[in-house]
Amino acid sequence: MDNIQNKVQNEMENVSPEKKEQILQDFDRFKSYLGDKVALGEKMGLGEEQLAKTAEVVAGYLAKKEEPRNAEENLLQKLWRSGDKEQQHALAHMLVNMVRK
Repeated sequence: MDNIQNKVQNEMENVSPEKKEQILQDFDRFKSYLGDKVALGEKMGLGEEQLAKTAEVVAGYLAKKEEPRNAEENLLQKLWRSGDKEQQHALAHMLVNMVRK
């Protein structure tokens, strides 16, 4: 599992600034991007817990290194930063569920 999380972390760090801006500029676009990544993870055989842990990596990266581009991202960042590890994990599960629908 650490290998997958490392790959996700590397991918996040290697996304061009232009691509990152495209993804994060609009919340619906961000949800679509995340949904595509969740679907890819499911095709790779990742279970719910693995998907949530991977979502934690993404959320942690965004909270630390990216400024929110819209109100929804701002709210997610505030929720993420205000939560402890258990609450962040629960939020990651909710994000995975949200983008599946």
